[in-house]
Amino acid sequence: MTVGYDPRIHHRRSIRLAGYDYSQVGAYFVTICTHNRALSLQAEPVREVVRLAWCGLPARFPIVALDEFVIMPNHVHGIIILPDAANTGAASSAPTGMRSRAATLGDVVRAFKSISAIEANKILGQSNRPFWQRNYYEHIIRDEEELSALRQYIRDNPGNWLDDPDNPSNT
Repeated sequence: MTVGYDPRIHHRRSIRLAGYDYSQVGAYFVTICTHNRALSLQAEPVREVVRLAWCGLPARFPIVALDEFVIMPNHVHGIIILPDAANTGAASSAPTGMRSRAATLGDVVRAFKSISAIEANKILGQSNRPFWQRNYYEHIIRDEEELSALRQYIRDNPGNWLDDPDNPSNT
């Protein structure tokens, strides 16, 4: 028997900044983990579809700019920049459904997760299974110094995998 949504049982606490408008101009650092932190991103064909999904985001959301990005064995890190849509002139070329409002960070991450999961699951021969974890981590980048530090963190991340607690060689 399937139970519908019941707020007394099914309560999710949002990890987003309360009251913040995530369609606001700015740079955002995101981390998206695979379901159960599975090492699903080790296979090169899977990594490639994830990379292509990331790189394809500006075609889907013309005002979005992408910055640093890295694919780790069980997660990805990236920086997404939402510029001022009013000054880019690209808002009219946004996909259907995006024309009436600015794209939010959630719209962009949701599209990335959906597109990449469908393709990755095809490669892995697993349908009807989650590929990504249900949520994602985000951080609003507040200034150039922080942007520079996060870019370096992303670049350095592959070198830190040997010490990562999720690395099977550490168990």
